[in-house]
Amino acid sequence: MAAPAVSMERACEMLGAKLRSVNVAYCQQSGLKASSFTSVRGQPILYRDYTARTPQGPKPYRVLLLGGIHGDELSAVSIVFDWMRRLDTEKFQQFEWRVMPCLNPDGLLVSPATRTNANGVDLNRNFPTLDWKSDALQYWKTKARKDPRRYPGPKALSEPESRGLMDMLKEFQPDVIVSVHAPYGVLDFDGPQKPPQKFGYLSLQLLGTYPGSLGNFAGMNLSVPVITLELPSAGQMPPPQQAQRIWGDMLVWLEKNLPKRPPAQYSKLEKPFESATATP
Repeated sequence: MAAPAVSMERACEMLGAKLRSVNVAYCQQSGLKASSFTSVRGQPILYRDYTARTPQGPKPYRVLLLGGIHGDELSAVSIVFDWMRRLDTEKFQQFEWRVMPCLNPDGLLVSPATRTNANGVDLNRNFPTLDWKSDALQYWKTKARKDPRRYPGPKALSEPESRGLMDMLKEFQPDVIVSVHAPYGVLDFDGPQKPPQKFGYLSLQLLGTYPGSLGNFAGMNLSVPVITLELPSAGQMPPPQQAQRIWGDMLVWLEKNLPKRPPAQYSKLEKPFESATATP
């Protein structure tokens, strides 16, 4: 377990200095805490758990809400903080949430912000999908034309941020993952369930799966539904009315469509993915 280079309080100050929409005092008093892993540069990866207030049944569904996998998608971090405020006040909250506003603080906090982490790795191509070893680097070299913004890394889980999220998946075992991105302005989905059609002004448009992506890994390999919200702008938050509609539509869909347990296959995390992390 690496010790963070800065305190949680200082991390909030840095986020607030970068994002005008993030109130430093709120961030510091919100209940966020440092996870067991840090970024490449030692920045704490902050998260918060919310317990269900009106659970349906003895074991509430668990939702993992992620922002900022790509550091240059600023709005994806900002809107997660906005939704944390909603979770603070929801009276009939029926899910258990784990909220991580920014998985890639190193990419966010540099100027200009970068999609990749401090090692130049696209974290959303670094997860150990079953096709990582055979396809990830080849896909990057050919179809991605060696775009440095999409470099998948020397091997799967080469980065502390992706390894830490893997450990969090093993520990929290979410029933669904909501990952916020930008700027395509669509709703994407990976998993065996029937996808949602529309959240607010985001309509379903399947973007495909990629070697090493979180949607491919969790949605296709683990059968954990992954909802990807692609906001229309990386630098500007959606209007408040739309942010509220996206949130409300998502809660309705989660209530009606989460699968009966299981199909999530977290036992697969222990062994079959080891080959994906071998250096090609």
